Amino acid sequence: MNIYKNNDLSILLTWNTYPGRGIVLGKTADGKQSVTAYFIMGRSENSRNRVFLQEPDGIRTEAHDPAKLKDPSLIIYHPVRQLGDDLIVTNGDQTDTIRDFMAEGKSFEEALRTRQFEPDGPNWTPRISGLLKKDGSYLMSILKSADPEGSACARYTFEYPGIAGVGHYLHTYLNDGDPIPTFQGEPERVAIDGDIDAFTQKIWENLNEANKISLYVRFTDLETGAYQETIVNKYH
Repeated sequence: MNIYKNNDLSILLTWNTYPGRGIVLGKTADGKQSVTAYFIMGRSENSRNRVFLQEPDGIRTEAHDPAKLKDPSLIIYHPVRQLGDDLIVTNGDQTDTIRDFMAEGKSFEEALRTRQFEPDGPNWTPRISGLLKKDGSYLMSILKSADPEGSACARYTFEYPGIAGVGHYLHTYLNDGDPIPTFQGEPERVAIDGDIDAFTQKIWENLNEANKISLYVRFTDLETGAYQETIVNKYH
């Protein structure tokens, strides 16, 4: 078994009808740009009723049809925020927790020790988070229930140096189910290839058509800090 194999992200996405929400962080094959991707999926009408909108420091989610919005607590948030040279990306309002802690000189880990998985039993959806640094290195975290009852939280943080052509993919669910099984193990090692358009297309076209909702992708020049970003919304 080759533990250093870079998996094909398109294959990982194709076989899984419901990975839920997903984060990909990594570095382009030439080592010159860092890569960030975040996508959301949905099974319920409330979850599917969303789009990504641009913000000065990142993006936010918003109801596509405000009249159909039922409970905004777990679906309306800022998935991506810039803080100085760092980029924070998460699947919930812990984005703001991380930003606020780091603005006070505290760490990514300290911020997440104050949070836990989402209160949506029996799924207990994990909170997944990433922190991309100026040099292309990154942290990834998952907070998930330690038992079926949601009585305690297990916290895992992974730190990566940023290697040319390599990324890591972390998602909330192993696959579809009832209840939906939580992601297990380390973030999946994936190949990063192509430009921003090709990479965006690779993710969007291989997400399950019925369940995919929105996708954000950003490529950042590691020397200058200049970046390109794109948003794809199913309902726009």
